[in-house]
Amino acid sequence: MTISVWILKFFREPSPLYQKACLCFVSWILISIMIRFTVFHPDNNPYDYSNANFKVLGLNIPVNLEFAGERVPKNDYQIKESLEKEFFANKTWKNSSVALFVKAQKWFPLIEPILKKEGVPDDFKYVAIIESHLSNVISPMGAAGFWQLMPVTAQHYGLIVNNEIDERMDVEKATYVACQHFKDAYAYFNNWTLSAAAYNVGIGGIQNALKKQNTNNYYDLLLNNETGSFIYRILAFKTLLSNPKHFGVKNNIKKSTGFPAFKTVNMDSSVTDLAAFSKHIGTNSITLKIFNPWLIGEQLNNPDKRTFVFKIPKNKDIDLSIYFNDVFPEEISTDTVLKHPITPDSIKLPIDTIKKP
Repeated sequence: MTISVWILKFFREPSPLYQKACLCFVSWILISIMIRFTVFHPDNNPYDYSNANFKVLGLNIPVNLEFAGERVPKNDYQIKESLEKEFFANKTWKNSSVALFVKAQKWFPLIEPILKKEGVPDDFKYVAIIESHLSNVISPMGAAGFWQLMPVTAQHYGLIVNNEIDERMDVEKATYVACQHFKDAYAYFNNWTLSAAAYNVGIGGIQNALKKQNTNNYYDLLLNNETGSFIYRILAFKTLLSNPKHFGVKNNIKKSTGFPAFKTVNMDSSVTDLAAFSKHIGTNSITLKIFNPWLIGEQLNNPDKRTFVFKIPKNKDIDLSIYFNDVFPEEISTDTVLKHPITPDSIKLPIDTIKKP
């Protein structure tokens, strides 16, 4: 039988072998088509990946990012990586964004005018978020209040800290102290970014790092993890609260009018019973302590006849429950900074121990 006759017979009389061959051929064509349309091509990927440490790069960092009017360089790999770590890798703070919006609307109206009055850039209000999540928390090292002041620092700047009074818990007074520290650091470094970093590790800590590493730029320094990420974390919170859409976060919180209006009562004598005193001035103990959280005892000894100013709400029927947990938090904040032990440094020491060359 010739080859041509065999081929003709093969197609005219399909055999089981022929049928299997056709089935395999069709299956191969279908599989090839599926692979063609489903295989991922790295060249078509819109993102830039670094596979050395399984870290994602090239994500959407805000353009022209700055802190206190000072531009943040982004043409350096390490800076870019640090920014992306805070903006995209840390999901904890983004998950609590609603609570942050509420807190910011309550407390920023008290903080912002003081920053402006003291000549400190508005961006420094985000330091309070980093330090305490805008709550009167106490750290394991003893730092307290919105600005996490150590007792010796607070006392150096004129605040009272004892077993009856802790003025670190007074948001306004503590903000004035924080401003003074920022300005003291700025007088030394002439740079707001370094001044903010010094609030975390101390003026002496930044001074030594600059000297050892022969630079005058925060972004060139190799610092401990907490201080090294401090400015980047501030920038992340700043972006979240000022431009939440950047993270796809919807801020549907109804804008509040800020802290409730209050009136003041001056007292230059001792108070042996705060509950009775509260009733005497037309309020109650809980309201008195919400508006004056620096009162940490149940009495107030005042042998020096110092004048204390007590705040009480103008509207007696106002709901103060939304302020209670901020003023009297049940536990230490679990924010990204407070999860780590705070090391005592020159920020907790009198500023005049740091001598400018």
